[in-house]
This record gives sequence, structure tokens and C-alpha cells, in this order.
Amino acid sequence: MFTGMVEELGIVRAVRRGRASSVLSIGARRILSDLRIGDSVAVNGVCLTAAAKDDGGFIADVMHETLKRSSLGALSVGSHVNLERAMAVGGRFGGHIVSGHIDGTGIITAIHTDENAIWYTVSAGRDLLRYIVEKGSITIDGISLTVAAVGESWFAISAIPHTVAVTILGEKRMGDTVNLETDMIGKYVEKLLQPERAVQPQNGITLKLLMESGF
Repeated sequence: MFTGMVEELGIVRAVRRGRASSVLSIGARRILSDLRIGDSVAVNGVCLTAAAKDDGGFIADVMHETLKRSSLGALSVGSHVNLERAMAVGGRFGGHIVSGHIDGTGIITAIHTDENAIWYTVSAGRDLLRYIVEKGSITIDGISLTVAAVGESWFAISAIPHTVAVTILGEKRMGDTVNLETDMIGKYVEKLLQPERAVQPQNGITLKLLMESGF
């Protein structure tokens, strides 16, 4: 579990691509202080497992499913990435509940400044937008942000200069793809509100048929 509060900017040291998977070597400093092999690390919002570690960073395997659902496949040597260790029990909860399980991706369609704020407009599919509400929480590349506006095919966030400076948000340009994780609470509520589907008999025998036949 994560909070969406990025701890540091890492850098991709190497990428080993397989047929449908890859292995990332990521340079880091701050998060290495207590990182152990097997620990979870959010890389641009994607929960990965540290499979190996050295003095300058860590190595993580990226599965086929993860590459399909995220933008990690576009990373190359020298790319900066947002890094966050799993949330520690008893620590400050500065963002919102983030699982690191990406729901999909979006595309930045506009960037503009408003005094000291930087607005980013992101296009996304209806399957994601149904869970995005104004003043709700959204995770973009692992950054916990507040939704400022929502349209039929887009949503927008307003970031403060600090967030832009200490994350890869400041490197993003129009047309860039970003990882999105919607607030998991909305998904649970939606499922709980759906009526249970009635189990249909496999042999075609129904209570109505039995009554009509005299049983």
C-alpha cells in the first residue's frame, strides 16, 4: 500500500527486454536506506518488487500484464521515474490510499499555468472516468493529486510548483502517456450496489415450469 507521496526521482540505469516482459535496473538513493529484497516499490505508480539491490539502486521484474496496462514499456536508459516505498505503519498519511495496481493510462492533452499553479488536462477512457469525480483523488504516475475538473473524455488537475519540481510531472509534455490509478473506494461501492445475478438453471428446469407441470 502506498500514499502517492513521491519520495525521490530515480533514473533508469538499464532495461532488459524479453518477448513480453522486461527487467528494470533503477538508480536510487533515498529509498535504499531500508529497502530489502522482496519489498514493494511504486515506480511511476506501478507496484514492483525489488528482486535485487546494490549500493546504487535496485532491479525489478516487469510482467507482461504490467507492461500492457502501464507506460513502463516506454522507459529507456536515462528516464526519470517517481519512486515511493510501501507505506510504513505509524507514519503520516499525506496522500490517499494507493494500491500501485494501475487501472490504465491517459494522455496529457493540455498544460497551462494559472498564477502559481500548473494545470494538466488528461484524456482517458470512459471505463476510467466513471470513477473520477471532481475534488476526488487520482494517482498520476504514482503522484497523489486532487481532481479539479471532469469532462466527458477528460479530467484536469492543478499542481503546486513543489509537486512539479520534485516529481516527473515537470518533465511531462502534451501527448505524453501517464499511468492512472483511480480511487479504489469508488470501485468497491459500485460493486456493492450492483444486484447479485440470479443463477440460471443449467438444464432449463425452472420453478414456473415445475408448477405448470403439476409439481
